[in-house]
Amino acid sequence: MTNADPTAPQDDAKPDPPQADTGSMPENADEDLVFLDDAAPDAGPWEEEEPGSRWTMLIVDDEPEVHSITKLVLSDFAYKGRKARFLSAHSAAEARRILARESDIALILLDVVMETEDAGLRLVHHIREELQNRNVRIILRTGQPGQAPERAVILDYDINDYKAKTQLTAQQLFTTTVAALRSYEDIVAIDANRRGLEKIIEASSSLFRARSMKLFAAGVLTQLSGLLGVGPDAILCMQRGGSGEGNGEGGGGEGKDCAGLYVLAGSGRFEDLINEPAAGHVDASVLAAVTACLEKRTHLYAGDHCTLYIRTPNDRETVVYLRSNRPLSDLDRKLIEVFCGKISVGFDNLHHYEQLYRAQQGTLAALADMAEGGRGVLGMHRLAVEAVEDGRFSRSLRIAAITERIARRLHADGLFPESLDESTLEIIGLAAILHDIGNAAVDPEILSKPGPLDPAERSAMQAHTVAGATLLNQASHLADGPTHLHLGAAVARWHHENWDGTGYPDGRTGAAIPLCARIVAVADAYDAMTRDRPYRKALSREDSVAEIRRLAGLRFDPAVVDAFLAVLPDIDRMGPATR
Repeated sequence: MTNADPTAPQDDAKPDPPQADTGSMPENADEDLVFLDDAAPDAGPWEEEEPGSRWTMLIVDDEPEVHSITKLVLSDFAYKGRKARFLSAHSAAEARRILARESDIALILLDVVMETEDAGLRLVHHIREELQNRNVRIILRTGQPGQAPERAVILDYDINDYKAKTQLTAQQLFTTTVAALRSYEDIVAIDANRRGLEKIIEASSSLFRARSMKLFAAGVLTQLSGLLGVGPDAILCMQRGGSGEGNGEGGGGEGKDCAGLYVLAGSGRFEDLINEPAAGHVDASVLAAVTACLEKRTHLYAGDHCTLYIRTPNDRETVVYLRSNRPLSDLDRKLIEVFCGKISVGFDNLHHYEQLYRAQQGTLAALADMAEGGRGVLGMHRLAVEAVEDGRFSRSLRIAAITERIARRLHADGLFPESLDESTLEIIGLAAILHDIGNAAVDPEILSKPGPLDPAERSAMQAHTVAGATLLNQASHLADGPTHLHLGAAVARWHHENWDGTGYPDGRTGAAIPLCARIVAVADAYDAMTRDRPYRKALSREDSVAEIRRLAGLRFDPAVVDAFLAVLPDIDRMGPATR
């Protein structure tokens, strides 16, 4: 065992095609317009209705009679079950103000000549170029066609129809309005599909960067909630072991109950249930919905929620329950199907990644334990038997866990961004396992000596840092790019350097010591102090923490000590090492 312990003795230390609704037209609607003096009111009972329950139309004209007759002719208008909601502007300037506050205008009936001869045309330019509104349909109406020749206007301005007021009969107005709304509806649907697919692509790209199943699952909930625009209450449950284990392919109620179902991610009111078994912790109504989804193996939609079934290529089953404040549209459901199909493989990939990572952890822990005990290859069999009997791998894995928690805390606090990127955070725990790999080159008698080391023994013991770094540097040449072997070499060589320059093997000081080594130094020392050593009994948790505090700025990087103290509650939950 090396002297990581400061207390050790030392010498020197798209929707269905729209169906035209013929609407409702006054039976006596003539082909000629009759102008009335009394305008229909702008406001109506629809103002208290749900948004989107009516078609919003903006009339822009400086003649009040035009507003009155337009509203009269279209007073009984309906298309696809939705009536009209009218907004009036008597100048282009007033129209700009309305457009600034209203986002759902489907149709604009626009005069050309108002406060200026080209006010209407300038408003078209404002709508299309400045507001970047390509969805609203614009029908230009003019009483002076000579002021704005139809061919020139159609070619030069992004309008959708051009009508002379003297030609626009009641029937023509109705027909023109339906055609414009049909076009608007299709454009909005296409735009919604495009934005939805963009969100799916963006979400998938960010999700597949995750290297943790829990982070991936939490990201799925976040992206689904954002994609659909629903509330925060969501839960993701997963069946332990996959669907094929013990259940058979027949499924059925008996094989698809909540046994083995646990909460992998949650948000809103479900956030506190993460890692809990679904049975006994999830509301009965929610659990019933999740179980029904598993039994039927399909998405299920209700008025206030939906349950989404995600089955991976390797038959692992996941169910997402989303609480919604509205029924989901056909477009919503299509986007869900695309999204779930795209990310289903992600669950398999993350599962495989985690299994490989754990296998790698176990392998490294075995090698580290063998080195720490000064055992050769011939002692591996006995090592394996003893490891099963007393769980001795837990010490190196505990140091790895403490190291990773400290590193992630520093990262969360925005410290050392040049050293703690995501790739480093993923491998620093593995590198920490290898910190004492050089002990394989040290005489076991020295490592287990109960008293102080003489100068020759201390020199031999300290050589383990260089020996470990040399071994790992040679191994790292087999890999391209930074790996845990590259990081481990730095840790192995410099984790016994002190912040004040009194450490070994190179006497480095302060920031000249690699950050990974400074983090492992704290993790290793705390673990060493809280375990029995050949020369003393384990210190209490309180005494060990006090010693770490005392040595901040002397042996340890003060910033690393602060991060260690911040994650101490998490470390306490791990419990002590077995060895």
